[in-house]
Amino acid sequence: MGRTMTPHAIPRYQQLKDLIIERISNGELRPSDRVPSENELVQSMSVSRMTANRALRELTDEGYVKRIAGRGTYVADFRSQSHVLEVRNIADEIAHRGHVHASEVIRQSRQHARGEIAKALHVEQGVDVFHALLVHFENATPIQVEDRHIVADFAPDCLDQDFTTITPSAYLTAISPLAEAEQIVRAQMPNAAVRDRLLMTDDEPSLVVIRRTWSSGRPVTFARLHHPGSRYELTGQYAPAGTPQSTPVGVVQLEALSQ
Repeated sequence: MGRTMTPHAIPRYQQLKDLIIERISNGELRPSDRVPSENELVQSMSVSRMTANRALRELTDEGYVKRIAGRGTYVADFRSQSHVLEVRNIADEIAHRGHVHASEVIRQSRQHARGEIAKALHVEQGVDVFHALLVHFENATPIQVEDRHIVADFAPDCLDQDFTTITPSAYLTAISPLAEAEQIVRAQMPNAAVRDRLLMTDDEPSLVVIRRTWSSGRPVTFARLHHPGSRYELTGQYAPAGTPQSTPVGVVQLEALSQ
């Protein structure tokens, strides 16, 4: 008789990493919170010192935590940054930070433009538009809910796209290069659906980017991009034409201003 094959057990250090990542993702451990030390992990989790050390070392290398000599290990400030003066594909932003992007499609449908949507897209009530609702993840942590409406005759094959492999932004740019854009940024309390999808606490505000883009002189997309206030920020740098920038992009870190 042949032997029954059993799946390989997950290494103990990986189990420990997964447990800490889960506590960070669900908000139990928040940015700047102290993470249990090696000694505490050894005692509370019944693991060897080598296992605890490897788990914390890899979490540090992957950007989840930061280790401060003489003080301990703390949850890293995992706020993602986007440039307030630019329209960028979120997958490119995440890749630029050296992280992994993934997305989940909640809704991808055709509907009739009504109210705010018709007004934003400058179309008559009842005109066909496509609706795409997605959650974008950075290193498996939800970072953006994208709620986008697209004029149907601008992107007639929109419903055929697999938005888990290409973002709506990349798809639309491939159809027609961006000609003009408008962005409005608001802080507001999210509704329950957004809060649940972004794993936000009840008292956490969201950062909402309201974006319209134009092609051939008309608005063709209208999007509301919701982000958790504790894990996302917008940055910008401006210098008049012909004036050299005195501060290289990325030098100023807002974390230095935290109280």
